[in-house]
Amino acid sequence: MIRADKISLDTIGKKVENGERLNLDEGVFLYQDDVPLNEVAELANMVRERKNGNYAYYNINTHLNPTNVCVYRCNFCAFRADLRDPRGYLMSDEQILARGQEAVDNGCTEMHIVGGLHHQKKFDWYVNVVKILHDAFPKLHLKAWTAVEINWFEFLTKKSVREVLEVLRDAGLGSMPGGGAEIFHREVRDQICEHKADTGKWHEIHRTAHEMGIKTNATMLYGHIENAYHRVDHLIRLRETQDVSGGFQTFIPLAFHPDNTELAELKKLKKPSVMMDLRTMAVSRLMLDNFPHIKAYWIMLGIGTAQTALSYGADDIDGTVRHELIYHDAGATTPEVMSVEDIQRLIVEAGREPVERDTVYNRVIRDPQNMSQWTTGEPLEVG
Repeated sequence: MIRADKISLDTIGKKVENGERLNLDEGVFLYQDDVPLNEVAELANMVRERKNGNYAYYNINTHLNPTNVCVYRCNFCAFRADLRDPRGYLMSDEQILARGQEAVDNGCTEMHIVGGLHHQKKFDWYVNVVKILHDAFPKLHLKAWTAVEINWFEFLTKKSVREVLEVLRDAGLGSMPGGGAEIFHREVRDQICEHKADTGKWHEIHRTAHEMGIKTNATMLYGHIENAYHRVDHLIRLRETQDVSGGFQTFIPLAFHPDNTELAELKKLKKPSVMMDLRTMAVSRLMLDNFPHIKAYWIMLGIGTAQTALSYGADDIDGTVRHELIYHDAGATTPEVMSVEDIQRLIVEAGREPVERDTVYNRVIRDPQNMSQWTTGEPLEVG
């Protein structure tokens, strides 16, 4: 192992070229302001093209947040509401099914389902959200409930993680999103979300899902009270879980949006800079050598930064993202939906080849006579 005082961009570059794994000290080194970002980007791009060629993936998807009422009071969240808060809402079955119909009519292949942990709703209500959508629209892939929600369902039912996931899978769950990871290191996590699923539980839930053949994603919320050490530690913990269970598909770095959050008021925080966004994207690609994909989530990054990120390690730009509420409530100023034409254009402008994928990274083939009709093609893994 290279000693910390002997680390340089040159030594890191040789390891990347040889496909060798970077350690924590090397990851922290890459976050230093005096390490040229363009050179870090070149290394990240090397890994990105080794794994995914010149492809840049997107999908046609919609979000569903069935309620914003939540028992937890995470101080970085602008979405949640108390039970009697005028902002609080709870969608009916009819509203949920209408959202599913809208998704299908617009050619969506995926519905991303997350929300609050409602004080008065039992596990059956959350299962029902998945079941009624799956029964009505069986072709629509349901990516539902974060590890935090699964942990809440454990509490409600006194069932094991596996038992909870079995019930949800039988109802129609197809895969899981990666939210709730925030920052794993305890000295940060205890300050921003001390009551919800802890780091060990988050990883246990994802490992169990992977053992059951359920693919999942992973995230990291950065740009608040954490530092470079905490970020790289977070990435290494994800990498270690992936070594064991192998079911993570995509990593999504999530830039903290401070507007309307208690954390921003307490700490006088501002949104991360574009340079921080791009450096985090590049370092993530270099550290997560066993993750197939890195996503530049345009909702949080902004369209221009997400486009640039396609040269900083990202190979995926998410999708049309209809009805996203969580990050817009926190001050995201990006559009609430982006057309396929605009997504394809920004990918082509970045010098990449746009490829529509489904949730589990199969090529999507559209009927040119009716673009809302589609079939699944071959898997899209490259490297």
